[in-house]
Amino acid sequence: MKTHLLLTSALLAASVVGCTTKQAQTLSGNKSIVLRSEAELWSNGNLAGADELYSPDFVCHTVAGPEWRGLEGIKGEVRRHRTSFPNWNERVEDIIAEGDKVVIRFTSTGTQRGEFEGIAPTGRKVQIQEVAIYRLVGGKIVEQWGLPDIHGLLEQLSASNTDKREAP
Repeated sequence: MKTHLLLTSALLAASVVGCTTKQAQTLSGNKSIVLRSEAELWSNGNLAGADELYSPDFVCHTVAGPEWRGLEGIKGEVRRHRTSFPNWNERVEDIIAEGDKVVIRFTSTGTQRGEFEGIAPTGRKVQIQEVAIYRLVGGKIVEQWGLPDIHGLLEQLSASNTDKREAP
């Protein structure tokens, strides 16, 4: 009886460790996918990476504007953003994964060389803080909630216009 109890305990412990290892691998894999998206798509403009990293059913909810949907939605947004800021770079400061979600806090920088939100190119370098929450299924990003400091970005871009105003 004692041997049976020890064997049962050992099998139970092994299954828990196996489950924990699998979960850790999934969390680590999900983090890796999100980090690749930041590096390949946003910081380097490699649109082909979207096909590997994002689901065709992808949806991005953002406080800064309309949702982007599907692979063409994410590619179009990256293309549009990098047209305005060709040297856009996103540096991940923190990354946390739990279940099917990955949260990142990151710093974005770039120099405005093209029109952005109706603002003509200013040549100004900008820096903003952002937070994004990603949901992944089967190794693909299926949903994102984006929280960029759009107010800070627009304020930095319009600062060049206020610098040229005449003093009262």
